[in-house]
Amino acid sequence: MSPNKLLFLAAGFFLSSLFIGAYARDFSIVGYTPEDLTCIDKLINLFESWLEKHSKKYETLEEKLHRFEIFKDNLKHIDEKNKATTNYWLGLNEFADLSHDEFKKMYLGLKVDDKMPRRNESPEEFKYREFEALPKSVDWRKKGAVAAIKNQGSCGSCWAFSTVAAVEGINQIVTGNLTELSEQELIDCDTSYNNGCNGGLMDYAFAYIVSKGGLHKEEDYPYLMEEGTCEENREESEVVTITGYNDVPANDEQSLLKALAHQPLSVAIDASGRDFQFYSGGVFDGHCGTDLDHGVAAVGYGSSKGSDYIIVKNSWGPKWGEKGFIRMKRNTGKPSGMCGINKMASFPTKTV
Repeated sequence: MSPNKLLFLAAGFFLSSLFIGAYARDFSIVGYTPEDLTCIDKLINLFESWLEKHSKKYETLEEKLHRFEIFKDNLKHIDEKNKATTNYWLGLNEFADLSHDEFKKMYLGLKVDDKMPRRNESPEEFKYREFEALPKSVDWRKKGAVAAIKNQGSCGSCWAFSTVAAVEGINQIVTGNLTELSEQELIDCDTSYNNGCNGGLMDYAFAYIVSKGGLHKEEDYPYLMEEGTCEENREESEVVTITGYNDVPANDEQSLLKALAHQPLSVAIDASGRDFQFYSGGVFDGHCGTDLDHGVAAVGYGSSKGSDYIIVKNSWGPKWGEKGFIRMKRNTGKPSGMCGINKMASFPTKTV
């Protein structure tokens, strides 16, 4: 065993004494045994296995010890939450060595401000009426209108991924072709009101796509996970167009479902709650506010074991959640919906 590993084990034993003392009882955690949480050797081995699984490396032993402490605290939260909830559960994903403050700074990026009026008021046809019958469930993934899960990385570009998911969806519905489009072009070029990796808003991005006559394909303008130089005419390659966009009436879940029955939507949520960082499965009905800070895409809705939900496509990679997706509870009785999902939904329009 290397000297660094021995030193890490010794330091971990010292730093973990209080943790073990507080947890010297039976546990239940998804994927791990009670012994993994109460035995220092097993706890360190669990951390080492997690490092290997997610290809994590640290430059110094001090950094590794620091990340181990954060890992333990996150593990404690995951375990306690899994014992207290029944509809959803958390797990040790690739974000387990990040504090929640670090995670929020890196992965949330919706910016709502007053620089430009956002609301593009919807015509009456987009409002739900009581006599309208909606499908009991919709899943645009099964209809071929949802591309593979992507990973925004540590760039606050969720707004671009939300925009692209909605445009990919309506383009497939109208043309029959599921074409993956470029978030990077939006990050690099849509700078009048949006701010690249420092956040943005989906409606601004829809307006940009209309004004520029389309958006390039992902393969022609690939994602860099950082801001780059705008190349709107990159190789004069093919673009996908939209004709406009509309906003779903705010705080009106039935109108949101009506719109969602026709196509995927861009939606905004409050994802600042700690459970979002480690969500692993189930119908999420945990604590969250309505201060919108994350752009995602609604791609369907349904029910499971008495729980109604909206299917949401995220941009944190396929290892997060249910292969990159989260089911968020609907019919909460609150106009704004779970985590504010009903507050600011919008969608692009396209004619043949």
